[in-house]
Amino acid sequence: MTCALMLQGTGSDVGKSLIVAGLARAFTRQGLRVRPFKPQNMSNNAAVTHDGGEIGRAQALQARACGIAPAIDMNPVLLKPQAEGRAQIVLCGRVHGTASARQYRALAPSLLPAVLAAFDRLAESADLVLVEGAGSPAEINLRAGDIANMGFAEAADVPVVLVGDIERGGVIAQLTGTHALLAPSERARLAGYIVNKFRGDLRLFDDGIAAIGARTGLSCFGVVPYFPAVSALPAEDSMALAVPAPHPPTPAARLKIAVPLLPHIANFDDLDPLAAEPAVEIVRVRPGTPLPRDAALILLPGSKATLADLAFLRREGWDIDILAHRRHGGPILGLCAGYQMLGSAIADPEGCEGPPGTAPGLRLLDVETVLGGEKRLFEAAGTEIASGTKVYGYEMHLGVTSGAGLARPMLDLGGRPDGAVSPDGSVMGSYLHGLFASDGFRRAFLARLGVAGGALEYEAMIETALDALADHLERHLDLSALLAAARPPHLTRAA
Repeated sequence: MTCALMLQGTGSDVGKSLIVAGLARAFTRQGLRVRPFKPQNMSNNAAVTHDGGEIGRAQALQARACGIAPAIDMNPVLLKPQAEGRAQIVLCGRVHGTASARQYRALAPSLLPAVLAAFDRLAESADLVLVEGAGSPAEINLRAGDIANMGFAEAADVPVVLVGDIERGGVIAQLTGTHALLAPSERARLAGYIVNKFRGDLRLFDDGIAAIGARTGLSCFGVVPYFPAVSALPAEDSMALAVPAPHPPTPAARLKIAVPLLPHIANFDDLDPLAAEPAVEIVRVRPGTPLPRDAALILLPGSKATLADLAFLRREGWDIDILAHRRHGGPILGLCAGYQMLGSAIADPEGCEGPPGTAPGLRLLDVETVLGGEKRLFEAAGTEIASGTKVYGYEMHLGVTSGAGLARPMLDLGGRPDGAVSPDGSVMGSYLHGLFASDGFRRAFLARLGVAGGALEYEAMIETALDALADHLERHLDLSALLAAARPPHLTRAA
């Protein structure tokens, strides 16, 4: 019989996603059929599923930890922040519409049947479903109509484990305060808690565990020490950009890649394979800071609000830095929205990503883009034309790009050209996300920039990190007790 357990956090970025991923790998290694589920996610880091939908990147990583392909049902509601305080709503893998925060609060309860139906379908093929909450259940001002935390847990009758982050301080207050703010029925649903990201001597927190138990009656499933190796795994959302790069440059780093941090940056895990290279330094350029003049490459990332982020780029003066870099012969690469920005113009006549409008691009590629139409969501593979190396990844974008520059594509994706390259080869753009995970392409690309790629095998590195995370959780959590806390959910068998 299928059992389920939900992990809810005392706040955002407490480590729920990675704990679910680690537990998924650990329980999968025990021979269980494990499935990840997140009722509602908010992130511009998304992944394409085999059936042509999109879900949060964290759920795709958790599926990988289970040894299965990502599926739409693992994340039925995905909110992707756009300009003007609105978000695109992705329901069951497809764009459902856009809404402001207030509008979404009114809409969310109507999405619960679809969420429960997705959960039911997923549970049919599982021994254990690990459910991840969003934010914190203690945000009682948002409790009415909630489908992400206790609203889902009560509807599906799933037990809950709280996760607190001791690194940010006040974890006793986090856990006891969350417990105090929950309704009696919600408190009764709590099976215990986990303390995450501990640094130092674990025995020093024994009194903390006693204090939390005395005030809440909850049992501790374990205290998880801070685990630096998780920095190798893709981050769930842009909160990860507030911390230092996961692979700090060493004195031997020889190649600097500058990436302007746009307000609506999307799919920034495109950078992870580059950041993992020992000879590469990724410089995340924050607002108020010019792009470094000694960068070997400027990389324009994806965006969920292309026109708004292009205007922001100009307000920061980064367009001047980019053009100066170009005049000195410096290479530039744009991915997805970054590719669109390199063209001559971008139009959003239907207001797909914000207010309708048109703006000139950076005019470094002879292409122009009109946003609109059906969103392109599919996996793709092929070769880079310049090097002949294999690439693979996925497309996730709106709109059509046209222009004379398409006669010089960057990629050949199974006979279909993708992207554009300037006549001198120094400016490149592509719609293919994830292409730097292709080891051969990444090495050839870095070689053209003057750096010999190392022996890094990126996909193998991810697998090693997932196994190491599972080992770490097995050492510090009571997995038997967590599994015993899971119980059969209430399945609606909705259509």
